[in-house]
Amino acid sequence: MDNGKQQNKSTPQKNSKDEQLENFRSNHGGEKLTTDQGVRVSNTDDSLKAGDRGPTLMEDFHFREKMTHFDHERIPERVVHARGSAAHGYFQVYEPMAEFTKAKFLQDPSVKTPVFVRFSNVVGSRGSADTVRDIRGFATKFYTEDGNYDLVGNNTPVFFIQDGMKFPDLIHAIKPEPDNEIPQASSAHDTFWDFVVSTPETAHNTLWLLSDRGITRSLRMMEGFSINTFRLINEQGKARFVRFHWKPKLGVHSLVWDEAQKLAGKDPDYLRRDLWDAINMGEYPEYELGIQLIEEEDEFSFDFDILDATKFWPEEVVPVKIIGKMTLNKNQDNFFAETEQVAFHPGNVVAGIDFSNDPLLQGRLFSYTDTQLIRLGGPNFHEIPINRPVAPVNNNQRDGYHRMTIDQGKVSYSPNTMQGNSPEPASEAENGYVHHVEKVEGKKIRKRSDSFKDHFKQTTLFWNSMSDPEKQHIIDAFHFEIGKVKDKQIKQRVVDMFNNVDGQLAIQIAAGVGVDAPKTPGGSGVTDTSPAVSQVGTVKDAGTRKVAILAENGFNYPEVTKFMEGVHRAGIHTDIISKNLGMITCADDQQLEVTKTFLTTGSIMYDAVYVTGGKKSVENLMGQKDALHFINDAFKHAKTIGATNEGIDLLASTEIQGVKTAGSDNTAELFSDKGIVTMRNMKDMKSFSEGFTNAVAQHRHWERQV
Repeated sequence: MDNGKQQNKSTPQKNSKDEQLENFRSNHGGEKLTTDQGVRVSNTDDSLKAGDRGPTLMEDFHFREKMTHFDHERIPERVVHARGSAAHGYFQVYEPMAEFTKAKFLQDPSVKTPVFVRFSNVVGSRGSADTVRDIRGFATKFYTEDGNYDLVGNNTPVFFIQDGMKFPDLIHAIKPEPDNEIPQASSAHDTFWDFVVSTPETAHNTLWLLSDRGITRSLRMMEGFSINTFRLINEQGKARFVRFHWKPKLGVHSLVWDEAQKLAGKDPDYLRRDLWDAINMGEYPEYELGIQLIEEEDEFSFDFDILDATKFWPEEVVPVKIIGKMTLNKNQDNFFAETEQVAFHPGNVVAGIDFSNDPLLQGRLFSYTDTQLIRLGGPNFHEIPINRPVAPVNNNQRDGYHRMTIDQGKVSYSPNTMQGNSPEPASEAENGYVHHVEKVEGKKIRKRSDSFKDHFKQTTLFWNSMSDPEKQHIIDAFHFEIGKVKDKQIKQRVVDMFNNVDGQLAIQIAAGVGVDAPKTPGGSGVTDTSPAVSQVGTVKDAGTRKVAILAENGFNYPEVTKFMEGVHRAGIHTDIISKNLGMITCADDQQLEVTKTFLTTGSIMYDAVYVTGGKKSVENLMGQKDALHFINDAFKHAKTIGATNEGIDLLASTEIQGVKTAGSDNTAELFSDKGIVTMRNMKDMKSFSEGFTNAVAQHRHWERQV
């Protein structure tokens, strides 16, 4: 209400509630860091270990308090990985793995081990969009005969931090800023990049995040990595260090940034829907499981520490052995009961799989159980149907929130005589779990191993391994992300930090974000490459891809139907796109049903576009801005675009440059140039369909952007 007095807008007016809350406000500026008990902390970067490469100690009260508080920050959704999609399936090993592990589910190729897989975004809330730039989770629960085994990883082989102690700091920095809860599901803001430039170990995974890996095309086309180092142990007790890989049979493919942003508005459930629809259509996603193995005696044979989660094991140095395949063949029946309530934990292992002293893994072994206690309401979350093992459960655990088992008898302790000491521990010969015997010695110390100190050599290796288009996408991502940062000092520090990776990269970052290029171009001195980390060399297949067919009344019926028959044989799906839903009619009164309209879809939802002939149809489309925009977007996003007969004339009305039209009206020659496939006056649609399919199999045509 205007009372005639001007208020000073720079000084908010206090009310009684503000005064009441004043004693609770603190910005912590200029103070020393303490625990919640007021004890000053001397180190909040490293967990307390038995030796600088040893396991984390349970007595580390600062770590436990910090992690416990972090794990209990959100009620009831997950603090991280809140937005997920999941499916049921099964896993089969290709051949017995007895040489490497005694894990039973990795021995018999005829056994189908049930699995439940949850894919997820790390940063955003449950309501955020699927296609935001983010690291994505790839968590697999194996329901083995010896109990549940959880392989919990991400779609990058490295992580931002080296020690679990830093995880709350990382997530606090990347989450929406606490004063205004902005931005949602995005790393493009000051606090995240302030953390990055203040924590050089983040450089490697930050580059992966800004690469095409950060905006996956489909959960069916996404790799998964254990990130952490585990051990495989065989019957003889021999142990080897191991990292796990999931490799999609469809290859590894991504969106482009403009496309991802538009999808977030047009269909925020794009990746979830894609997985759901594929399984419902019987196009079951398949992933091969691979392992990288390092002998214990070779632990120190590399120029990186194999326990460092910010380093990957280059496949050219440590080959990936493919050992089995997972098939996802059933969607969940109820999202909340299954996908939302499933509880994963990297500590859920079976005999034959054990841990290493990786300090990030050591932190995760505490954190996951702790966070489930509050998220799922107590200690009995293992009794929720989706979490129940298929193996029998017998122990003396009792009571607690949501207990479902009706335990009988008086005995709930061990040892006992009243029940014959039952249930009694199983011997190793009875497949009782026995931890790998490892000598651990060292001073009790809060310190990180010196072997973890290099943060840039592998980051340079990743950068060197990118193709020119992939490098440009990373540069563009930096321009977007740092362009959103308000603090100019942070922008400058980003340039200076990544000058340690590659001088030209730093120069190009600076050019787009309005700060100074480094005075002396830097780099780490690494010139090697690891081709396996580039998406260029992944398997290319047109199967399961989607093509939009643009048509209106007056379309060429024989062309459309023969085209559809041809691409369907290659496993490609098609939708008829037009201005209105309903039936469209060709010149001789044959009809096809329109699947989607320009209002309800866009080329961003398809892998390719085809414009059929038919003079009246093409004339109608030429008068529709939405149709022209549909094609222009597909061209901008480097997708395959095809046209036949008069449809070629529509392409000539768009922003596409240099479209070849097959010459005179008397020829029937196929032309294909930079993913633009055309043919006039064809007598046989087969050659066009095959040429179009081959172009779709390339995923994108980056040569347009050179």
